[in-house]
Amino acid sequence: MTLLDWAIVVGSMIFLIAVVGGSRRYMQSVADFLSAGRSAGRYLITVSQGISMLGSITIVGMWEMYYVSGFSLRWWEFTMGVVLLGITVSGWVIYRFRQTRALTVAQFFEIRYSRRFRIFAGMLAFASGLVNFGLFPSVGARFFIYFCDLPQSFPLLGLDIATFPVVMLVFLSIALFFVFAGGQVAVLITEFIQGIFANTLFLILVVYFLMIIGWDQIFEAVSMAPADASLINPFHTSQTKDFNFWYFLIGMIGVIYGKMSWQGTQGYNSSAKSAHEAKMGEVLGNYRDIPKWLMLYFIPVIAYTIMHHPQWSANAAQVNAVLTGIDSNAIQTQLTVPLVLRSVLPIGMMGALTAVMLMATIGTHDAYLHSWGSIFIQDVVMPFRNKPFEPAQHLRILRWSIIGVCIFIFFFSLVFQQSEYIFLFFAITGAIFTGGSGAVIIGGLYWKKGTTAAAWSALITGSVIAVGGIIIKQLNPDFFINGQEFWGLAMGVSSLVYVLVSLLSGKKDFNMDKMLHKGAYAVEETAVGEVVPSRGLKMLGMGKEFTRGDKFIYIAAYTWTFLWFIVFLVGTWMNFTSDVSDTAWMGFWKLFIIINTVASVVIIIWFAIGGTRDLKDMLKRLATAVRNHQDDGFVKRDANE
Repeated sequence: MTLLDWAIVVGSMIFLIAVVGGSRRYMQSVADFLSAGRSAGRYLITVSQGISMLGSITIVGMWEMYYVSGFSLRWWEFTMGVVLLGITVSGWVIYRFRQTRALTVAQFFEIRYSRRFRIFAGMLAFASGLVNFGLFPSVGARFFIYFCDLPQSFPLLGLDIATFPVVMLVFLSIALFFVFAGGQVAVLITEFIQGIFANTLFLILVVYFLMIIGWDQIFEAVSMAPADASLINPFHTSQTKDFNFWYFLIGMIGVIYGKMSWQGTQGYNSSAKSAHEAKMGEVLGNYRDIPKWLMLYFIPVIAYTIMHHPQWSANAAQVNAVLTGIDSNAIQTQLTVPLVLRSVLPIGMMGALTAVMLMATIGTHDAYLHSWGSIFIQDVVMPFRNKPFEPAQHLRILRWSIIGVCIFIFFFSLVFQQSEYIFLFFAITGAIFTGGSGAVIIGGLYWKKGTTAAAWSALITGSVIAVGGIIIKQLNPDFFINGQEFWGLAMGVSSLVYVLVSLLSGKKDFNMDKMLHKGAYAVEETAVGEVVPSRGLKMLGMGKEFTRGDKFIYIAAYTWTFLWFIVFLVGTWMNFTSDVSDTAWMGFWKLFIIINTVASVVIIIWFAIGGTRDLKDMLKRLATAVRNHQDDGFVKRDANE
C-alpha cells in the first residue's frame, strides 16, 4: 500500500461520509428510517441490495469456495439461473409480501398468524442473525490487516495495542454513522454509489488478469488438481470436499424455499415504491450479478494458478511464508486468495480494491446493523406494547437497539474461534431461523389453509434441527453431515410438519384478500396492475402494468438465462455420452469468460444511468412527501381477533 493507494481509500470514505451527511434531511419519519419511505425505484434497489449482500466476508467466503471448486461448481449453477428467473419474473414471495404493506417479515407474521408468533419469530430471527452476523467483523478486519500488511499491534501511550480490534472498531463506527444519519435512505444512496464503483473494479480486475496471465498457464495449473477433484470438469468432482454437486443442490432448493426468509437486508423488502418496482428490481438482479460473479469465480482460479504454476513460484513462496505463521487452517484458507492478490496487484489497483472491500464491509455492516436492530424493536419489543411509540421516541429506541447489536458483534468476533468454511458456518447458523421460516412465509402468503399452530410447529422444528447440528459439529467437526446438509434437513422436515399440522388443526380459511389488500380491501396502490392477460404473456408473468421497456427487460432476461441453460443441457448430454477432454472444457470456460466480460461493460453503464435516475426520483419524492407517522409497523388488531 503506497501513498496513492491510501489516498484512494481515504478519499472514497470522505466522499461517502459527505453524501450521508447530505442525506440526513430526507429522513423524517419511522417509515423513512426503516424503508426509505417506500420510494425507491428498481435500479436503485437492485444495485444497492447487490452490494449490501456482498460484504468483504462474502467475497472472502466465495473466493475460499471457488479456490476449492474452481469452474466446476459454476457449471451446476447454470441451472440456478433458470430457478432465479422463475422466482423473479413470477414475483415469487416478494410481490405478495409487498402487497401486505408490512415493514418486516415478522410484522407479516402477526397479520397472518398471531402476535405471540410474531414475537417468537422475531426473537428467533434476531438470535440467528446475531450469531450469523457475529463473524462479519473478524473476517473483514483480518482481510484488511493481511491484505494491507498492517502490523499485528502498534505502540500507543506506552501500551502495545492489538490492531485487530481497532480495525473492527473503525469500520463498525463508520457503519453506525451511516445508519444513524439517514437510516434506509442513507443505506440506499451510499450502497448505490458503492455498487457501481465495485462492479467497475471487478471488471477491471478480470481484464487485468486476462492480460498478465496466459490461458495456457491457467490450464497447466488447474490440471495439477487431483483427477476426481477437477477445477474445470464438473463431471470429475467426486472427491471435491464440501463444495460439490450436493452443496449446490441444497442451495438451489434453499433459494426457492427461503425467499425473504433471511432478514439481514430486510429494509430492501419494503423500500420499493410499488410491488411492480420490487418485482422489476428482482428481475434486474439477474443482470446486476454478472460482473460480480465473473470476478468471484475467476479470481480464485487465477489465485490457484499463481500458487501452483512454476512461473509464479516466487509469489507462491511469499504467500506461503505468511500462511505458515497462521495457526488456524480455517483462517489460512480465508487468506489465501487475498494474499495472492497482494503479491501481484500494481499501485493504484491495490488501493482501489482496498476501497471496494472497505465499502463492501461497511455496506454489509450498515445494512445488517439496520436490519437486526430494527427487527429487535419492530418484531420483539413493539408486539408487547398496547400502543405505538411516539415518532421521536421510536427513532431513538431504534438507534439504541442498533448500538446494542454493534456491541454484541464486536465482542463475538473478538472471542469466537472459527473452525470451518465461512459458507458452511453461514448455512447452519442461518438455518436456526430459515430452516423453518420458508414454510411459514410461503404457506402464509399462498395457502389459505395454513394455520398458526402449523407455523409454530415448523419454525420450532427447523430451529431444533439447526441448533442440534451446531452442537454436533462443535463436538465432532468431522461429523459426516456438514452445515449445508443440516440446512437441507431442516427445510424438508419443517415443510412436512407445516402441511400436516395445518391439515389437522385448520378450522376455517384465512381471509387472504384482506391481508393482500385485494378485492373489497384494495387500496389505490394495489388496485392497479392486479389483472394479467388471460393468455399469451401471462405465462411470462407480464401484467397490464408492464411497459414496453419492462417487457423487453423480461424477454431479454429469459433469453440470456435459457441460452446458458441450453448450453448446460447440451454439455451434460455430451459428457454422459462421450469423454469430453479437459482441453475442450478450458476452451469453453475461456469463451464463457469473454462473453460475460463484454456483457459486464453494458450492464455497468446501463445500471449507472438507471440508478442515477431512480436516485433523483427518490430524493424528489422524499422532499415533497407528506408523512404518515402512524405508518410505523404497529399492528392494530380487531377486537374479535
